[in-house]
Amino acid sequence: MAFKINIGDKGRTFKLEVNTESLIGKKIGEAIEGKELKPELEGYELEITGTSDIAGFPGAKNIDSSGLKKVLLKKGFAMKGYKKRRKTSIKIKGLRLKKTLRGSIISKDVVQINTKVKKAGNKKLEEVFAEQIKAKEEKPAEQTAEIKSEEKK
Repeated sequence: MAFKINIGDKGRTFKLEVNTESLIGKKIGEAIEGKELKPELEGYELEITGTSDIAGFPGAKNIDSSGLKKVLLKKGFAMKGYKKRRKTSIKIKGLRLKKTLRGSIISKDVVQINTKVKKAGNKKLEEVFAEQIKAKEEKPAEQTAEIKSEEKK
């Protein structure tokens, strides 16, 4: 079971792909040990802040299941999925939308798990994900070089 894990820390996001089943059954809001994901993350405690499945449906913290559920949402309600799309001059009070959301329990259908650092470990995240940072910094320079070479032709 491959999960894409996003680890947020002080405005930066580090991406990790893990192949583990230990996350199945965990809920949004629970804490997980960093060493469950990667041995270099020993000492880290990560809090699950959200999920997303293969179709893009977000996980809702207040739905206690692992399946999909159609929920009636209103603006300002503490759930994901409601976006005001239409700009009208008429104010409509009580406008609600029915959206499909995934439950808060992680299942095999979940693809992406968003986390944030609750407790830091011995190593800094920049050291653990040094290869990822280096690749990200080199990529834009390569793209601009390609664009300039195409313009010369």
